[in-house]
Amino acid sequence: MESRIDFRSLYRGRVISRIRELRQAADPRKQDLSPAVLDFGAVRFILSRHFGFCFGVENAIEIAYRTLEAHPGKRVFFLSEMIHNPKVNRDLRERGVNFIFAPSGEQTIPWESLTSDDIVVVPAFGTTLEMEARLAARGIDPYRYNTTCPFVEKVWKRSRQLGERGFTVVVHGKSAHEETRAIFSHSVRAAPTLVVRDLEEAGILAAMIRGGTSGESFRARFGSKLSAGFDPERDLVKIGVVNQTTMLASETREIARILRQAMADRYGEDSIREHFADTSDTLCYATNENQNATQASIAHGADLALVVGGYGSSNTQQIVRLCVAALPTYFVENDSEILSAREIRHYSISTRSLMVSENWLPSSHRPDIILTCGASCPDAVLEGVLIRVLSLFAGARSFEDVLQSFAS
Repeated sequence: MESRIDFRSLYRGRVISRIRELRQAADPRKQDLSPAVLDFGAVRFILSRHFGFCFGVENAIEIAYRTLEAHPGKRVFFLSEMIHNPKVNRDLRERGVNFIFAPSGEQTIPWESLTSDDIVVVPAFGTTLEMEARLAARGIDPYRYNTTCPFVEKVWKRSRQLGERGFTVVVHGKSAHEETRAIFSHSVRAAPTLVVRDLEEAGILAAMIRGGTSGESFRARFGSKLSAGFDPERDLVKIGVVNQTTMLASETREIARILRQAMADRYGEDSIREHFADTSDTLCYATNENQNATQASIAHGADLALVVGGYGSSNTQQIVRLCVAALPTYFVENDSEILSAREIRHYSISTRSLMVSENWLPSSHRPDIILTCGASCPDAVLEGVLIRVLSLFAGARSFEDVLQSFAS
């Protein structure tokens, strides 16, 4: 059925989306990571080569809107927020969608209130096998309206394959995130599984592999992030690393390197293939592209960075991490956070709280501003931030002039 709701138009930005199209036409193989420079005279924006909606997010949104259109009058539920973007989720609520679980994990719609006549859509993060069983018990097919990202499903498949070959699965991810919970649920059916959050935890795991940590202290540290009955002496002889697709890809590669080296130290380089599986092909291409493009924007140089997206978006937080390490960075949800030329409200990923910063815009010279966003942020929201910043500068060039200059 052809969708009557054109969600692409709903979330399209007049300038941002056009720049994206021009870049794609000029570089269809995506080999040029250099940012687009949008020169408005009074201010320049350094727009990252890759940003915004990925295939998995677009696919999830399209399935969601088509489901709403195809079932007028029926109750439509989502297990949780489909993607971590307030604008998208607010629009779905206004169209009648209810969310069974809040972002905090609190269940807001009891299972007992669902019937076999209801429609339940699985979000892009996927869901656990336990959740699928609960839906099936209510007479609801969990696979009929499934928006799970294909790259998430690829991680599930690889985890099963690792288990079939006798490997333990190490998941680089946030244990409380919906996607990691889903990966863990699928993985434990085939393999011993544990979750590592960061390089520090990878170092603890590496020490355990080398024999420098007791199994008791290891289990105490990882606790619920281990599958039932996990025995580090038995289950860390053969391992493979997969990741929550929204994590920092470079960090996943570094964790894999650390663990591979630990295996080589313990069992010898000559037998490394028997103990460490190469899973590098499971990294999400879109996450990798966005992060590499962000690095290219940073290398180009700028006075500051504006990263746009939902504050609960893990992939957006990783982009913020890259920028924070290099230059002043402000993580904003939308244009309303730009309070004035003097003040900006933004989210701190270190304190996990909103804060207001003063004197965020340079006043002594024309500022260069890196502008980018996460994979769940619509072009229209990114463009709203651009427009709001432009309004702070007198005499800025028009959109039409900038587009014409860029196109030529």
